[in-house]
Amino acid sequence: MSAETPAVPGQFTRRRLQFRAWRGTRPFWAGLFVLLAGLPIMYFPYAHLQFGHLTLAMATTAGAGSLIIGVLLIVLGISLWFQQHVRTFAGVAAILLALVSIPVSNFGGFVVGFLLALIGGAMAVSWAPGVPSAPQPAQSGGTGAGGSPEAAPGSATDPGREANDLSGTSPGNGANGRHSAG
Repeated sequence: MSAETPAVPGQFTRRRLQFRAWRGTRPFWAGLFVLLAGLPIMYFPYAHLQFGHLTLAMATTAGAGSLIIGVLLIVLGISLWFQQHVRTFAGVAAILLALVSIPVSNFGGFVVGFLLALIGGAMAVSWAPGVPSAPQPAQSGGTGAGGSPEAAPGSATDPGREANDLSGTSPGNGANGRHSAG
């Protein structure tokens, strides 16, 4: 196969493009961050870390609370992927669970899980589904004498501006943004 031979899109390319389309219709990265936040929060209270001959046991009395917080964050991350209409609830719940994990679960999984849940929750709350854009009509480059535009965008002669201007302060009626008090 030479460099000039066009590649036939195979199974891998088609699946990758399908995954990209699926990922674009939901808060994917927010769900991934929230899901990954649950892992250190759930793991560290039960871990026995070895540093050479030194064993560091992180078992605490709040191990059950850490397990519950970690499992809930994983469930919220998965629900962000498959039920994107609950994104606001899941984002707020992830932020609250991240804050609760600070005193309960070894500073939120040594701050790693806390930061991941905080960032993922904020991304989930701020995500909005995309709206397909309408095709824009071609605008003519009409200029008046001297190369200046005939009508500036947003002026009183712009018909789209008048329909959306509810403030009553357009230059056409003489109001310049100041309202009378009496």
